[in-house]
Amino acid sequence: MTQNISQKIISNHLASGEMTGGSEISIQIDQTLTQDATGTMAYLQFEAIGIARVKTEVSVSYVDHNLLQTDFRNADDHRYLQSVAAKYGLYFSRPGNGVSHQVHLERFGKPGKTLLGSDSHTPTGGGLGMLAIGAGGLDVAMAMAGRPFNLKMPKIVGVELTGRLRPWVSAKDIVLEVIRRLTVKGGVGRILEYYGPGVETLDVPSRASICNMGTEAGATSSVFPSDQGTLEFLRSQDRESDWTELSADQGAGYDEIIKIDLSSLEPLIAQPSSPDRVVKVSEISGSEVSQVILGSCANSSLRDLLVAARVLEDRTIHPDVSFEVNPGSRQVLENLAAGSGYLSLVKAGARIHQPGCLGCIGMGQAPATGTRSLRTFTRNFPGRSGTKDDSVFLCSPEVAVAAAITGVITDPRELGEYPDVLQPAELLVDDSMILSPVENTADVEIIRGPNIQPLPRMDPLPADVEGVVLLKVGDNISTDDIMPAGAAILPLRSNVPAISEFVFTRVDPSFAGRAKSAGGGFIVGGENYGQGSSREHAALAPRYLGVIAVIAKSYARIHKSNLVNFGILPLEFKDSSDYDIIKADARVKIAGARDKIKDGHALLSAEVCGQSVLLRLDVSAREREVLLAGGLLNYVRKE
Repeated sequence: MTQNISQKIISNHLASGEMTGGSEISIQIDQTLTQDATGTMAYLQFEAIGIARVKTEVSVSYVDHNLLQTDFRNADDHRYLQSVAAKYGLYFSRPGNGVSHQVHLERFGKPGKTLLGSDSHTPTGGGLGMLAIGAGGLDVAMAMAGRPFNLKMPKIVGVELTGRLRPWVSAKDIVLEVIRRLTVKGGVGRILEYYGPGVETLDVPSRASICNMGTEAGATSSVFPSDQGTLEFLRSQDRESDWTELSADQGAGYDEIIKIDLSSLEPLIAQPSSPDRVVKVSEISGSEVSQVILGSCANSSLRDLLVAARVLEDRTIHPDVSFEVNPGSRQVLENLAAGSGYLSLVKAGARIHQPGCLGCIGMGQAPATGTRSLRTFTRNFPGRSGTKDDSVFLCSPEVAVAAAITGVITDPRELGEYPDVLQPAELLVDDSMILSPVENTADVEIIRGPNIQPLPRMDPLPADVEGVVLLKVGDNISTDDIMPAGAAILPLRSNVPAISEFVFTRVDPSFAGRAKSAGGGFIVGGENYGQGSSREHAALAPRYLGVIAVIAKSYARIHKSNLVNFGILPLEFKDSSDYDIIKADARVKIAGARDKIKDGHALLSAEVCGQSVLLRLDVSAREREVLLAGGLLNYVRKE
């Protein structure tokens, strides 16, 4: 039977289940990655499992998020992560070496392999022909312990690319067009697989940018073929031996088809405050801009920075604009400097930061009050930048540098002839900031600072599930809304009691206090609850506060899995109009919930204000056992 690329990789890694749409499957994981904002918790969980050494082919611990060391906590976390990597057989990418996804693409990714990462933008690896999936840290810990990863078999959406991009249009515009069509929830339960004659016109960094931001449509993953372009990229990384050709079989089918003529695209931009509010740049040109940032895991490759450097030759940054550059990796920075691109950026007035996530995760670079910020980032959720009531736009490097020059949102085609952007066939490669796994780990001591606290224990699901509605929210609530990031909160990722004080602070600052006073309860949400980051703290911290269930119209994939992993019931309204019945502070009771879940009931009846509301529990048989146990760690310990 003919297979597309996604089906080939899944079938080669299938551990259990049938590859039929919507049924639960499990796949073996070849590689894992973590970053420091999620990694500390993932490794605390890995330690709790009790495995002596990781069982994957490659596992890498990256430090790229919590780079600001305003006190001891981030520095302590970095020492903990380095010692854990040494103890359990992981590679360790040191602070300053770069963003996990960029470095993994450069140094570790392999066509045809599976990659699970505790970061929602892990699908970046699809640019190399990997099946790369973002997940919660606990799922990644289980994969490192050799357990397969469980998910519902996604639909495979074929994205046919024809034609060739015109000057000043780039990969970011392709993926913004995809997100515009699908919206932030249209990719849920789907893998986006790119094919067609337009693919060969895109280099690997461009493909990786597209795969990276498929996450913003809610997609499980995105994937490109592994072809001659892939071989050229791996050859430039001195990794030619890692190349394997991979393509869909002739005549392979897809569940859905999206067609994009690359030659028809023009520069696009996502308006505040959602990645799917996409319009043509020409429609909103002329608006003043005070900040422009080039970087993030979507657009910080050598290609992206070289575009800006070439455009800025013999030009300067507008005096009212702060133009900032976050290189994706030290390799990018070294090669940029070797080719004079670094000098062009500095002479033009750019502010060059260390390689890392930085402003994208709210670690510095917050914009000024009442101003517009153009960023080549992945997300522009409200307040994510660190500034309340911010106005953040998402765009390509071309659009970003045009605004940096003119001081207003500008169609980059107005700048004239597109510059030649030639990347060297052979790159400077230096892995000195990647520490290799230690073979003899008997004498390795794990270093724990005072902010690194043990995992809280979770109780099994009670016989009856009851409590008050602590909070009612609307559609597209993100994990940034539930568990904010930023310089004040990210250093607490290793301390669940401390970070729990910040749950829903942007929505309702009183939430944590009320939850503790009430002894926990319910959260009610709308469509696509939990979109955005994979951060499992958005489930773990509410569970610590006593949240026993979320009732929503629908969920984002990763967050729903995280809720299950920490023993929170992810309930859905059978009739979405019942959302209007449940008010904040109402008391909800699901009598006999434990027995009904154990017996496999798909519908549970909740009593709310004298009315009966039917709720759907759409989980697998395995997930039911996890919920009954009070979470995945309890379930594994029981096994």
